[in-house]
Formats: sequence, structure tokens, C-alpha cells
Amino acid sequence: MTVKQVETLVIGGGQAGLAISEHLGRRGLSHLVVERKRIAERWRSERWDSLVANGPAWHDRFPNMTFTNVDPDGFAPREQIVNYFEAYAKQIACPIECGVEVESLQKKKDGSGFRAQTSSGVIEAKKVVVATGPFQKPVIPPLVPAESGLMQIHSCHYRNPDQLPDGGVLVIGAGSSGAQSAEELMRAGRKVWLSVGPHDRPPRKYRGRDFVWWLGVLGMWDAKVSNPSTEHVTISVSGARGGHTVDFRKLANQGMTLVGMTQAYAQGGMTFAPDLAKNIAGGDQNYLSMLRAADAYVAEQNLDLPEEPEAHLIGADPHCVLNPVLALDLAKEGITSIVWATGYALDFSWIKADIFDERGSPRHERGVSEESGLYFLGLAWLARRASPFIWGVWHDADYIAGHIEAQNSH
Repeated sequence: MTVKQVETLVIGGGQAGLAISEHLGRRGLSHLVVERKRIAERWRSERWDSLVANGPAWHDRFPNMTFTNVDPDGFAPREQIVNYFEAYAKQIACPIECGVEVESLQKKKDGSGFRAQTSSGVIEAKKVVVATGPFQKPVIPPLVPAESGLMQIHSCHYRNPDQLPDGGVLVIGAGSSGAQSAEELMRAGRKVWLSVGPHDRPPRKYRGRDFVWWLGVLGMWDAKVSNPSTEHVTISVSGARGGHTVDFRKLANQGMTLVGMTQAYAQGGMTFAPDLAKNIAGGDQNYLSMLRAADAYVAEQNLDLPEEPEAHLIGADPHCVLNPVLALDLAKEGITSIVWATGYALDFSWIKADIFDERGSPRHERGVSEESGLYFLGLAWLARRASPFIWGVWHDADYIAGHIEAQNSH
């Protein structure tokens, strides 16, 4: 069997893989990128049809390439994002091989590098960058049995309302994916229940600036994770229909039924925690705290940005918050499907190395793992809050490429 030899192997051809490829190439470091399917595959096949970026086009991009045919203050649709990454790969002359899946990775017996068993043969590399991103293994809690008769799909497999059978829909999870899917289903005429847990709910725009701009000037993009409880905070924001602040009260007043955290399923019924009002109030506190921080920054910097006092007004709680539904008979309510917007887990079981903690996360410092020569890129909170986002991963990749260059010079 022929064994391919490379200096640095990059696993994954999404935003992280392309970012590290550019920085390695700019430094003249030989490397190969392998991608299990196509460039930006998750954007192609694991997102719903109407998805747009959650940040404006001036922000959600690499520093050295803008979007074409998208207003800088607009939100790029899914197809444009795929086109962007394909064009970027060409711009940097990325040495990528698509349709190559890495099945296992382990240290070579002589310790001189790594051996990757792939769908097209063996690749040996002195260095390896794992750039497979944070959205690896969809999580569906084992609550509702398959024989329930309900259609159950994870949000990564949801495409559009017509995909679901006629009837009501229970969406579980009120982060960006859950909130946007639930709103799309309601606007399509479906009766929708949305299970809302603790969340952050930032303003889409305030005083003429998008919230991503505020995160930048307030230093929030550079925040480091302080404890495990803040690492997976759900953020509810939307770029749909030109971008708007997610307002759960408004959704309820338009006909959506909000419920608390999903607890259990038994004999055709679902039960929910009595925490809806608390979760809504927590999201309000997050929203208002950002407005206050923005106001303080404007005053401190003496900026000429228009005041927006109406943004501080919080509407009255709707009926479903004041009188929360704690149990649902799904058949009686006509609910025929469940969309689980319950996030993802990491799956590095294919990497044979003792470098993972009890949650399956690699032990590392800014992406440099405990295993010499093995790097991780694109994970949430890899170095800071911005790490899993398009522009954030670009800067993390620069650091890792610099580390590889320094190691090579030794």
C-alpha cells in the first residue's frame, strides 16, 4: 500500500481548514487539506433552506475577502456563504482533496509524527491540525421513543416547513436555530410550541450599530470562558428577513405557545419545567445589560450615535408566560413532529490519543494540544468568544500556523 507523506495534514475543509491553509501557505509551509465531502459541507447539507448568516456581511467574513452581491450590512444566505468559501479556496490556492474521510488518527510508533487512516489510503504527517468544527454530533435527548408515531428530527436535518407532516410542531431549544425555525414554521401557518431554556438574547442593532459591532468595541469578542457553565450559553439572534432582535414575547403574541425546559415524555404527553418566566427574564437581563454597556461606552467616548430609549422598554408578559403550560397531550393538541434544536457534542473517538477530558474536549492551550504536533482549530472558546466564528477562526489559525512555523524552525 502506498503511504502519502505530508508535512502538515489539515483535517476539515470548512472555515477553519481554509483559514489555517491560508496562514500555512503564506508562511511557505507545505500542507494538505482533506475534506470528507465538499468544501463547507455543513453549510451545504446541515442547515435549513432559508438560513442566512447571523452576522452582517461586513463582519462574518475573512479579513482579506468580501462577499460579492451582498450588501455589507446585509446577511449572506446559505448559498452565498458556500460560494464564498469555494472562491476563497481558489484565491489562496488551497491544496485540498475532497471526498477523503479520516477514519482514525494516531501517533506513529516511532514518535516521528502521525498516521491517518483515510477512505483513500494512509497519510503520514509530521503535524496535524484537526479543523472539524464544533458541530460534530447532533444531540437528541433520549426522551421520546421512536414508536411514539411522532416525526423527530434534529435542527441540522430540518430544511423547511413542507418537510414536516401536517399538524403542530414542538420545537425544543430556543437558541438561534430553534427560535428561527420556530418562527419560520409559525409564519408558514403551523401551530408551534417552543421550549425555552436559559439563553442570551442580544439586540440585533442598537443606536445604529449591529450587536457584533458592540461586542467588538466593548471587548466581549475577546472574552475567555470563565467556567464550564458559561461555555455553552445559548444565544438567540437572527439575521432572517434583514435581521431582527429575537423577541419571545412578540412571538407569543403572534400565536406561538412558549413553554419551559422540556423535562419528560410518557404515554403521549410531554412535561415542562415551571421555569419559563425565569428564563424569559434572564434573557431580558442579558438584553438590557448590553444596552446599558453600549450607552456607557457612547458617553465615555463622546460618540454621536442616536439615542434609542424605546429599545429599553420590555413588553408585558403574554398569557403563556403568566400561566405556563406544564404538560401537553401531544395528540390532543395535534402535534405531529418535534424539532430538536438541542445542539451538538464533540466526537473525537477517531483520534487515538489520551488528551481528552471527561466531556470529550481536547486539553489544549489556544489550540495547541498536549500531544506535540497535534492542533485543534474552530472549537467554541478555543482562545476566546470569537473562536468558532468566521473571522475569529481566521485569527486563531494565524496563531497556530505561527506555532507550527516556530516548531519547524527548531
